[in-house]
Amino acid sequence: MALRIATWNVNSITTRLDRITGWLRSTDPDVVCLQELKCTPEAFPTAPLRALGYEAAFVADGRWNGAAVLSRVGLEDITHHLPDQPQYDGVTEPRAVGATCGPVRVWSLYVPNGREVGHAHYAYKLKWLEALRAAVATDAAGSRPFAVLGDFNVAPKDEDVWDISLFEGATHVSEAERTALIELQKEGLSEVYPRALKYDIPFTFWDYRQLGFQKNKGMRIDHVYGNAPFTAAVTDSYVDREARRPGKKDAPASMAPSDHAPLVVDLEL
Repeated sequence: MALRIATWNVNSITTRLDRITGWLRSTDPDVVCLQELKCTPEAFPTAPLRALGYEAAFVADGRWNGAAVLSRVGLEDITHHLPDQPQYDGVTEPRAVGATCGPVRVWSLYVPNGREVGHAHYAYKLKWLEALRAAVATDAAGSRPFAVLGDFNVAPKDEDVWDISLFEGATHVSEAERTALIELQKEGLSEVYPRALKYDIPFTFWDYRQLGFQKNKGMRIDHVYGNAPFTAAVTDSYVDREARRPGKKDAPASMAPSDHAPLVVDLEL
């Protein structure tokens, strides 16, 4: 059974709906993990997605967070939020949703940004990643293909940012954040590293400002970590840079790109 799974921080599912649905038609994924929905539960575009054959499980609160799993191969055992997910300012933010999609189980994750080292949000980020590690232990050790996908807001290595000298003392590259990813992998997960296309390092994020995409001033912060049954089935993985490419100047706002590109993984199960 061939299965295509993708993860994409869409930076507002309603604002970019035409771009997203067009990509779904052209790329034809079976399962898609989305992050940064930026919509209320009532505004989630269930009908347009259903018209393309996708069921949806999501968490959203109308602010800058939100995560979803879209599936056209079944959607069962839905879990909203991580077990024992930490709060920030007394709120359980909508950053994680898990679901079983046909033969695989996935989590769509939008890891907190952290803002700056030493900030309360940075401490929250580290607690959140520890809660993630605890949440995946059972599924990672099982025989069913399992993966966590999403925007981790962590660049695992220095080469995963365009110029490490500009990130000294900053979030996304700190030792504690990188260690948290290493600890996550100790639960039985391995990274599905995308193959290089135009550039050696497959960045997944480029700032809108100062021609970040055009100059390839990017970061590799969107990741897929799978257990052994998942990674053994991988036949290809790549970052779809075309989905990040700016549209025509006269294109409608709904066709504007996210600042992230989709990461696509093909499996043969």
